[in-house]
Amino acid sequence: MSTLTTPLRTLTANDLKSDQEVRWCPGCGDYSILAQMKKALAGIGVTREKTVFISGIGCSSRFPYYMNTYGFHTIHGRAPTVATGLKASRPDLSVWVITGDGDGLSIGGNHLIHAIRRNVDLKIILFNNEIYGLTKGQYSPTSRVGTRTKSTPQGSIDNPLHPLSLAIGAEATFVARTVDVDIHHLSMILKRAAEHKGTAFVEVYQNCVIFNDGVFEYATDKNIKADNTLYLEHGKPLIFGKDRNKGIRLHGLDPEVVTLGNGINVDDLIIHDEKAQEPSLAYLLSRMVHPQFPECIGVFRAVQRDTYDDKLNQQVDDAIKAKGKGKLEDLFGNDDTWVVQ
Repeated sequence: MSTLTTPLRTLTANDLKSDQEVRWCPGCGDYSILAQMKKALAGIGVTREKTVFISGIGCSSRFPYYMNTYGFHTIHGRAPTVATGLKASRPDLSVWVITGDGDGLSIGGNHLIHAIRRNVDLKIILFNNEIYGLTKGQYSPTSRVGTRTKSTPQGSIDNPLHPLSLAIGAEATFVARTVDVDIHHLSMILKRAAEHKGTAFVEVYQNCVIFNDGVFEYATDKNIKADNTLYLEHGKPLIFGKDRNKGIRLHGLDPEVVTLGNGINVDDLIIHDEKAQEPSLAYLLSRMVHPQFPECIGVFRAVQRDTYDDKLNQQVDDAIKAKGKGKLEDLFGNDDTWVVQ
């Protein structure tokens, strides 16, 4: 697009708005994610020339059209693969993957896992509405047991995937969860993901008003969310509740909800450590699900490790220094060719 050739300057959120009509259902949570993405990126001074959004298939995957940056709308589940290739060949770019619970965790699950475990320097934003929205309301890999949809009229019998548990199990170096309507928290998490070196995996609870409306109401209704969510803060105890009088402590290896007082104090609670190299605590927190536990919101893990793209390009540089750039025709004609008579 021609606007990409304009002189570099400090961008505003409006500068990151494309000329395309945004086409999501009225009230869809995707609007909020789009708005906060533009604000977050403008706030950290990105340039459009160096920013790319790559998506697969689904409602979320229209996202690249609506950002005034470069982008690819790829095929179902393969956005992490395309993004890995781009980041490896153009390490100077900031590469974002936009996916959903269907696109990223069904047909794309294998590609997602391997991008994460390699620690490619990608920012992966997974919109989780626990439903297939674009194809009109079938159950998805994250749909809860008993969810009634067009494809599960008697209720889903599948055990749902927990996206953060999957990401932590693959040892993602940055893992976070936020909510579409919590705009200040959403913007903060997107900024932190943008600034992280390595794979940043962010799950966004996103409401589908047409096919799964209100599935996250316990985490969004102002009257009840304080008792159903726990906002993680590094170095702080796990406290929650409307009166800030509840917490999480360990009973052996299992977390349990306790009420402060009557011999239980803050010192008994788990202290959140997002920088722990060992991911066990982060994994434990990702397994806490409503209604048995408050669901954790915030940064679960933020650690540093060498990135795949840096190490790959170092190998290329080392090979060029040792043997020179080489020629393509020499590769085709090397000793590994043979003739079948």
